[in-house]
Amino acid sequence: MFFFGQHQHTIDAKQRLAIPAAIRDVLSEEVHGSVFWAAPGPNDQLWLWPEKTFERYAANLEGSLLPQQESMDYEQMLFAQSQRCPVDAAGRGRLPETLLNRFDLSGSVIVLGVKDHLEVVDPGTWERLQSGKWTDPQILERARQAHRALRASDRGGS
Repeated sequence: MFFFGQHQHTIDAKQRLAIPAAIRDVLSEEVHGSVFWAAPGPNDQLWLWPEKTFERYAANLEGSLLPQQESMDYEQMLFAQSQRCPVDAAGRGRLPETLLNRFDLSGSVIVLGVKDHLEVVDPGTWERLQSGKWTDPQILERARQAHRALRASDRGGS
């Protein structure tokens, strides 16, 4: 199941964000788990991962007792800043203050469904991102190239 859409919501005074009803309606404890993980995303936005998706992602990161420096740096930054966010009976998750401050999020926000995770962005930031990306004529071509490269690496470079 994929997440999609953009939903205007509010972070309340207790730092809680209501998960949009359209998202809650497709969540399955068996598939997604019962909590979200808040983490900084690689696009410098606040990401919310369903519990089981985050755990699969973390398990797929290649690990060893002697990892490459780049892997250690990435994992240190990602996992040290990630926080488990249980969802209450009203469908609200309390977001970590450190991440809210880092991404300057409070009050009105936009919750984006982005395939396997959610992103929480400031409305002004979202407006700038949309106008900048949709006016870039190369965005689709770069995405196609990235997908072709990923498929080639999955086939062993053939």
